[in-house]
Amino acid sequence: MNTSLTGAERLQSAIIDAPKPALLPFFTAGHPGKEDFHSTLSNLADAAEAVEIGVPFSDPMADGVTIQRASEAALANGVSLDWILRELKAHGDPGVPLVLMSYYNPLLAYGIEKLAESCAERHVGGLIVPDLPWEECDRVRQLLLGHGIGLVQMVTPATPAERLRTLCRGSGGFVYAVTVTGVTGGERRVSEEMTTYMQRVSACSVLPVCAGFGVRSAAQVRTLADVADGVIVGSAVVDCLERGEDAGDFLRSLRA
Repeated sequence: MNTSLTGAERLQSAIIDAPKPALLPFFTAGHPGKEDFHSTLSNLADAAEAVEIGVPFSDPMADGVTIQRASEAALANGVSLDWILRELKAHGDPGVPLVLMSYYNPLLAYGIEKLAESCAERHVGGLIVPDLPWEECDRVRQLLLGHGIGLVQMVTPATPAERLRTLCRGSGGFVYAVTVTGVTGGERRVSEEMTTYMQRVSACSVLPVCAGFGVRSAAQVRTLADVADGVIVGSAVVDCLERGEDAGDFLRSLRA
């Protein structure tokens, strides 16, 4: 890993330099159990270009039933943002950039300045905050930028053209292109409309564009390789972990 780059730059570079599309798996920290955190992170990192770590939250409004269930279990296991950051410090360099996905309340409770400092020391290159709108994110974005961390912006097929350009210009690390208007989970067909949408996002962004929500098959990944720089695989990985299967092997099968 090039240590001369900021965390956001390392994240961007990892996606761009990977065979298309880069894989960015998601798992909820502390699920299925707290004792699984380090082994899960290492296993996913071995099979991916970056790893997205979910901070459990009691009201994950952008997530479907699979990740909601994982959040509930992690919270019952006593997992918090503070615990995650302590475990990341103990884990050391995972070998790939990390992305934290959290709703705003846990970040605010932890303290944004303290969070930016902690993330910079723990190989975190980006943060995804689904419930923090662009109009209210400037302070958070600037504090993160001051420590070389990108605030990843999410766009959807319903995002108007002018707002799409604004979000793509203001994103850090990569642009998260939500493939549907809805919540995570389920499997979606990569339609002609989705292809057109992804091309529209890419035309607005100098950063890599990663597609997420509903990706769970090698056929989808092959199709998205033509229009996306990276693919975020969330609910399918969480399902795999719940079944006690090897999530790293699952990710490698998506490249087949």
